[in-house]
Amino acid sequence: MNRSIKKVAILGSGIMGSRIACHFANIGVDVLLLDIAPKELTAEETAKGLSLTHPLVKNRIVNLAFQQTLKSKPASLYVGDFAKRIKLGNFDDNLPDIASADWIMEVIVENLDIKKSLFEKVDAIRTKGTLISSNTSGIPIHLMAEGRSEDFQKHFCGTHFFNPPRYLRLLEIIPTPATSPDVIQFLLNFGQTNLGKATVLCKDTPAFIANRIGVYSMMQTMKVVEELGLTVEQVDKLTSKVVGRPKSGTFRLSDVVGLDTTVHVANNLYKSVSNDESKDIFILPKMLQKLMENKWLGDKTGQGFYKKTKNAQGKTEILSLDLQTFEYRPAQKVSFETLDRSKAIDALPKRFEILLSGKDLAGEFYRRTILDGFRYASHRIPEIADDLVKIDQAICAGFGWEMGIFETWDALGVQKGLDLMQENGMEAAAWVVEMVQKGFTTFYKNESGKRLYYDLTSKNYRAIEGIENQIFLSSLKPDKIVYQNDDATIVDLGDEIICLEFHSKMNTMGQGVLEGIQKAIDLAEKNYRGLVIGNEGVEAFSAGANLGMLFMFAANQEFDEVNNMIAVFQNTMMRVRYSSIPVVVAPHTLALGGGCEISLHADKLVAHAETYMGLVEVGVGLIPAGGGTKEMAMRMGDARQAGDVELNRLQQAFMNIATAKVSTSAYEAKEMNYIRPFDRIVLNRSQLIAEAKREALALADAGYVQKQQRSDVWVEGKQGLALFKAGIFSMKMGNYISEHDSLIANKLAYAICGGDLDSPQMVTEQYLLDLEREAFLSLSGEKKTLERISSLLNGGKPPRN
Repeated sequence: MNRSIKKVAILGSGIMGSRIACHFANIGVDVLLLDIAPKELTAEETAKGLSLTHPLVKNRIVNLAFQQTLKSKPASLYVGDFAKRIKLGNFDDNLPDIASADWIMEVIVENLDIKKSLFEKVDAIRTKGTLISSNTSGIPIHLMAEGRSEDFQKHFCGTHFFNPPRYLRLLEIIPTPATSPDVIQFLLNFGQTNLGKATVLCKDTPAFIANRIGVYSMMQTMKVVEELGLTVEQVDKLTSKVVGRPKSGTFRLSDVVGLDTTVHVANNLYKSVSNDESKDIFILPKMLQKLMENKWLGDKTGQGFYKKTKNAQGKTEILSLDLQTFEYRPAQKVSFETLDRSKAIDALPKRFEILLSGKDLAGEFYRRTILDGFRYASHRIPEIADDLVKIDQAICAGFGWEMGIFETWDALGVQKGLDLMQENGMEAAAWVVEMVQKGFTTFYKNESGKRLYYDLTSKNYRAIEGIENQIFLSSLKPDKIVYQNDDATIVDLGDEIICLEFHSKMNTMGQGVLEGIQKAIDLAEKNYRGLVIGNEGVEAFSAGANLGMLFMFAANQEFDEVNNMIAVFQNTMMRVRYSSIPVVVAPHTLALGGGCEISLHADKLVAHAETYMGLVEVGVGLIPAGGGTKEMAMRMGDARQAGDVELNRLQQAFMNIATAKVSTSAYEAKEMNYIRPFDRIVLNRSQLIAEAKREALALADAGYVQKQQRSDVWVEGKQGLALFKAGIFSMKMGNYISEHDSLIANKLAYAICGGDLDSPQMVTEQYLLDLEREAFLSLSGEKKTLERISSLLNGGKPPRN
């Protein structure tokens, strides 16, 4: 069946239902969001003379839930306008409308009888062949389909999203024995490509995969905390970025998710997992019992492991729970010798040996949690998953871990992990011991550009399924490396396309990266058909230019060196635009400053949907000078020539730069004119490099011709400059901006308007580049600018005057 999803019906508008509805709206699908109609009037409705049959009353629950979702942070929609794709209604009036839906998803209360009652009604209304699924996290999927029609059961499946659905990448697909294989495959493919998810096929076991492993990890951590007497702050430090997990750590994450949610899953697991050798871990530790008794459930009740309060001066203060006294106290600084030793190691995989060998409490904590995690996960195969890949994919995508459990074990060394486990009284599953005895020393390996894993059934390595259309630079290295320096690597992607990857800290653009760009273009022009600029950075595509060298030169008033630096940067950006081969840039996460500027100069952009892009140089007292100011002047000038007779577009571009605005998604970056109409936005981060390569090949196949620098850039001159100067003066007189901010804004206005030309006219790109370089150079010597750069380099935020 050639299936397409044009309309989705979401039954249940709570936190998950409304947010899932928003994510379907994000991908362009029309959504019908329904919930129950109230049985009683509120006092306000009674005062207005409304009845239970009035539309405002009948849709009250769905309306309130949806409005709360629209107000929640982080935003569930890529841009607010996408809310128009969602229609609201109630089960009494609008349930028949689900007949026109291509996919019906239930997201109501976790009660089997209520779900089955709703599915009985749905079965009578839905069109045959329509997909039907449940987002349950705790009820066995097969029980919900009992008694339903054959067509219903054939098209029914569990589709478990993680909250928030826009940001957490996991989508667990849980079929029943009756689910059609075609339906399973469609959901796996649609979830991956259209929804941008890591889709993981799960067995219908309690809590499926991610929550089974993740909640076990959380409960085991709390048990060890009680035994070792660690503090809340210590544990959150030990279980955050240092081990490649979210910065929230264990206890802060529990507060955000809601303690009652964690307890609910843990209690259900204890009741349900009769064959789990470690089921007693799911018995609530004393700290959780006490918190539940006090109804300290986390953020939803205002206090949990942490409490936000006001101090005597009226400033917000975060207090931590003392796990011994159960009283709140100011946060304590965390210090461990093991953590200090690990700071020198940037590469996460190389960090674990240091962490697990620590002689202090931190080392003991890691041995009793990480090693136990290895043990527990190995025993869950094949109970909850047939292979180790699914466990790693689920825990990474569902809980935001950078490395899966078996990937971490590989980083430590499988045999070393077994030895350490034995030393600490733990026993891995027999299949791991057998694997090592047969000479297989790793769970994963790269071979001929493919990612392989150890398969328990064949007792050999096999290629990971479902990633055939994805390219992982880590899998291509070192065999396909063409060139490398300390900050950049050029990798052969095949089909005569190469990829330039940054790997400096936060992928900032310093001398090594600029040399890499020039080298990549040189090589591509001589021996290849196209170039992709992309990377697999976790935190940033590029956080901008490396300011260390600039600060040194500017502080020493070596402005010739500063001028030369800017010229090199500009020439490199222009080389990206005007090379003889197509250059496709693939930004993701943070694309700030220089990371935004290289994106602006691409022949084509293939951006991940979660790309936070902006020209932010004003934050350190400068203006964009890598062609960013020039590029926005050029784009706005083109729009004006195309019929935009007002200055509002140029004013918007000016304000975006002047306020250092960063887009909240690639779609907002498109509204900010950083992403052009013909550029592409991709929802699945794992497909980004492959899609960029495909676009580079398409441009080459279409007969790519080298462009010539433009001499027809329309600028406003004094006409636009006067408008901006008046606004800046008003802001300064109103004390909304400082003297220094006023100086920066005037420099930016001068550059983006093309200087003080007597009338609007056409100029060359180089003319605009010279203007932005002059402005940047003059600002780089300002005392306030140097203070801001110094603060940023020392780990703080640039101060505002």
